[in-house]
This record gives sequence, C-alpha cells and structure tokens, in this order.
Amino acid sequence: MYFSTCTPLCMSCIQAESVLKKIVRKIGQECAARGQTVSETLVVFMVKAVVLDPRNDFNVDQTLTKKDVQNLIQLCVTRLLDTTNPSLSTIKMQVYFDMNYANRAELLSEQHRVLEGRLAPVVRDITESRPHVQEIESVYQTIVSYVLLSSGLGSPTDIEVVREVTAGLQSVFPQREMITFISLSKKNKEQQLKNLAKLVTGIRLYNKECGKGGSSIDDLPAILNESIPSATQTVDERLNTCHRLAHQYTALLESMQEDQHRYAQLSSFKLKEALFNVRQYEAFLCILLSDAITSAQEVENLNVQFAATMEQLKNTVQNKVSIDTKDVFPLFVALSNLWSGFQNEILLLSFLTNMTNNLQQFSEIQSQLFPEEVLTSLLEGVTVKSDEERIRETMGTRVNVSDFKNQEWLFPETTDNFDQLLIQYHGFCAHAIGVKGLTLPGNPAIGILKHKERCYVFSSKEAAYVFAQDPDKFIQLNVEKAKEHAELILLLELYHQFEYLALHKQARNAGKYLMKPTTKCDSSTQTDTHILPPTIVTSYEWNEWELRRKAIKLANLRRKLTHAMQTDLSHMRRDNSTQVYLPKDVSTQTKRDSSSNVPRPQVFLEGLRGGSSPTTHMVKVDLTRPADEN
Repeated sequence: MYFSTCTPLCMSCIQAESVLKKIVRKIGQECAARGQTVSETLVVFMVKAVVLDPRNDFNVDQTLTKKDVQNLIQLCVTRLLDTTNPSLSTIKMQVYFDMNYANRAELLSEQHRVLEGRLAPVVRDITESRPHVQEIESVYQTIVSYVLLSSGLGSPTDIEVVREVTAGLQSVFPQREMITFISLSKKNKEQQLKNLAKLVTGIRLYNKECGKGGSSIDDLPAILNESIPSATQTVDERLNTCHRLAHQYTALLESMQEDQHRYAQLSSFKLKEALFNVRQYEAFLCILLSDAITSAQEVENLNVQFAATMEQLKNTVQNKVSIDTKDVFPLFVALSNLWSGFQNEILLLSFLTNMTNNLQQFSEIQSQLFPEEVLTSLLEGVTVKSDEERIRETMGTRVNVSDFKNQEWLFPETTDNFDQLLIQYHGFCAHAIGVKGLTLPGNPAIGILKHKERCYVFSSKEAAYVFAQDPDKFIQLNVEKAKEHAELILLLELYHQFEYLALHKQARNAGKYLMKPTTKCDSSTQTDTHILPPTIVTSYEWNEWELRRKAIKLANLRRKLTHAMQTDLSHMRRDNSTQVYLPKDVSTQTKRDSSSNVPRPQVFLEGLRGGSSPTTHMVKVDLTRPADEN
C-alpha cells in the first residue's frame, strides 16, 4: 500500500487494518467481475475518501457494522465504475503520478542501480576468478563484454562492435597485463574495470568523430536537439489547453453563482469536479514542463563541453607519433562522462514523454462531459478571464497592515525570500476554495498572510480582509470542502490535515521544501576587538621532534648534579641591583633677555695708611677702565 497504516475506518484502530484489507479485496473482486480492473492503491484511497465524505453519514468515531461495511463496498464500487465522474479520473491521475513519477535524481539513481545489478554477475566473474594461464584469454573476453555492456554503445551480438571494443581495450590494456590485474584486490579490480570502460568508450567516441569507427553509436546530441523541443512543445500545447478550460470553467461557475436559473440544466457539482481535474492535470504538466526545460538546458551545456573536449583531444593527438597517456587518458574519460550525460538525458526524455502521454487519458473525460460546441454555447455573454488577467487587475491593491493588530503580513520589500515561500493550497486563493468552491489564482502582491507558521494568498483585497478576520474558520471550511471532493486533498496539498490520505511520496516531500519567511529589517551590532583574554599557549609545540628533544633534555637533567664553591676573595661579594629613573631632557622657550654692562668704577687712594713723611699728601687715582675697551 502507498498509504499510512492509520485509517479512520475502525476508529479505535483495533482490527482496522484487517477490516480495511477485507473491504479492499471485496471491492477489487466486484470491480473485476464487472470488467473493471482497479489497483489496490486506488481502492484504498477511494475507501478512505468515501468514509471521510460527510454526505455518506459514516461515523468515524465508531466501529463499522456489517451493514456499514456493505454500504461502504457498494458506494466504492459505484464510484469506481462511474466512467462519467471527473473526480474518479482526477484521483486515478493522482495515484498514477505518485506511483510512476520520479525526479531527475531519483530516476538516474534507479537507472544506475539497475545497470549495476545487470553488470554484477559479469563483475563477479572477473574479480573473483583466479584463472590459470590458459584461462586468461577467457577472462579477457569477459572484460571486453563488461566494457561493452557498461558503455551501452552497441549490441554484444554485433561482431563488428565486439572487434571495435577489443581493439580499443588492447590499446590501453594489453592482454599481457592480465597477470598484474589478477594479482590486484577485488576493490582495485572493480575500480580498474570502471576506468577501462570509460577509456575505451572515450576512444570509440573519438574514432567515431574521426570517421574511423563507431558506426553502431547513435548521434545522441542530434537526437536530443530534435526531440526535446518537440516534447516541450507537446507539453506546452496541452498545458495551454488546460489553461483555457480552467478559465472557461471558472467563468461558468462564477456566472452560475450570480444567475442560477440561467444554467438550470448544468450541474455545478460536475463542473467543479471538472475544474479540479483540469487544475490537477495542469499542475502535473507544469512539473513535466519544468523537467523538460531543465533537460534542454543540461543538453545545451553538454553540447558545449563535449565539443570543447573533443577539439582539445584532436589538438593533442593530431600529427603526433607518440603521446603521453597522462595527456590523453583524462580527455577520453571526460568524453565518456559527457556521453553518459547524453544517455541520461535520453532516458529522462523517454520518461517524460511516456508520463505526458499516459496522463492524457485522465483528461479525456473533459471532451465527453463538455464538448467544445457545448462550452461555446454556455459561454455566450460570459467574460472569460485568464489567471494572468485576474492577477493584473489586483496588482495595484494591497492590504493595509495598520488595519490588523494581531496578523502578520508579508510583502516583497519586507521579506527577503518572498518568491521562495511555500504558499498553502498550491497558490490558490485561501478564501475562494471553501466559500465558492473555486480555484482562483492568488496574488502575492496583495499581501501574504502568515498564520500559525503557514502562508496564504488571496485573489482580491476584499477576500484577504474577510479571511483575516477569522482564519481558522475559513481553513476549516477548506477542510470540509476537501472531504466532499477527495481530489482536493492532493491538489491543494493538504497533507498535514489528511495524513492518512496522503500518498507516501507526497507526504514524505510535504515539508521538504518549506521555506520560512525572512523579514528584512535594519540593524547594527558592535563587538569589542578582544572580549576574551588570549588563549595562546606559549609552551605548545606542534613538532613532535621538538617535544622529543625536550623530553630527552629533562630525562638527562635527572642524572645531573649541581656543584657550588666559595673562595676567600669572593665569599663576601654579593650581587646588587638598583633601579633608577633615567634623567630626561626638558626644555622650554621663554622671552629673550638682553642686558648691557658698563665699566665698574674703581678709585685708588694713596696715602691712607700714612707714610714715613708727615708731609705726605693723599693721592687719588681713577682706575675705572674705559667703556670702549674690548
């Protein structure tokens, strides 16, 4: 089964699984008896959807009685055999897509696993064998088969292809080297086998480019360059048809809600189911178209790289008698890897083409219920708007954040990853689903409401205001609408509300791409240069030889003795140390002082002390030096 084991059938979960299996088996038998083969996955989904639908009056809190089981089986068989039911076609489409679709990584990984499984016996024969001398040639031929099978270039039954591979292998791995190869370990043997396969493949591709072989190798770049645009155009045309029908159905439903008497013969319930079918088909085609565009871009890159590598290889090999293997072997390996990329794209293209063709059968009911001429007559006087036109009409309007106190609104200028947010309900208007039963495109420019960590968009400002008044109420309305139309559970991606109805792959990827909004704001921070003390260990040594030297030194010190002695001349001496502040030169500048100097007057008096003669007179002598004397 592709569903979780928890089921609402036996509401205490006692014997629920056994009851479910019996019911599923009985429904499958009755459908087969009436000429309709249904898968177990589809039956399980239908059983749970019927029980969940409130119109069927099943009490999910009580164990089903025998009468309830019979009623449930009859309802499921009726719905599964109703070929005019768009809801059944949508559910079949969803189950088919979940069981068969795989993204690029998953598909290539599965293909690689399958290829390794096919080559495993051959690899085992080569790596685990211990051949004698006379058996070496047989092992060598097995290696040739491995190289041919792993490359996927030609048939092992084509003699010319086998000869070409053998010649290429002998040029890089002569048979005389088998003795060395046999002595290797199993892991090394497997690695060398892969390298040899890539080298030989690169050699064959180069020979094909030079016109010296490779006749069995298809021109994959040319095939892809022709097929991818054709496949993309096919998906795009069917997608345009889906858009047109979705717009017409939406316009009819809106017109019916305005004037119910005009379309008395038209069932709005059937029309809504047809709309949901188209929307689901549209969603799956968008996924396939995205994959086709990715393949086209990948092929374009591969073409450029392959041409450049081939040109480089030609310049390396051309007009040379001997070439160093280290110059050409990497180029051969690169060619092989690029060619593997072309082979992967061929596989992906085939897968996308099959998916596109097989999905077409689930939308054929549209032409049966609403032929082109019927739609044309119903749409007379009705204005049909495309999703793009509806969005353009509301581009100039947005909610006023000040009108809401406890609601968080996200806008492009305030949210960093605005375009990457995971919008609920597959991007449809959260208000129109439960109230009108319509899948109207939401316009994020109006404002994205963030409620309980989930984001919602709306088709108009008025719808946003109404929904924001009581979000939980309208979310519950959408859940009730999904119970009536089980296909909405997968279309609107309501995995968290209906975990027991979610397909395994979808439930597993439900939260994988959840992108939380990052609100923009201006902020600044400042940190100290060194808020913590340095933790540098000065004694740390990274060189172990230095540590050994230190260890040896310490070990030697343990065996050493320290001797001291004093002499008569030195025993009174001691070491003294003083610390002084060194003088420093300080200078200042003041006014300039100038002065003048005059001769000092000096007078000598002779005879003051008397003399030998009483008549001696005192003599006065002026000894002052003249002022102009130098």
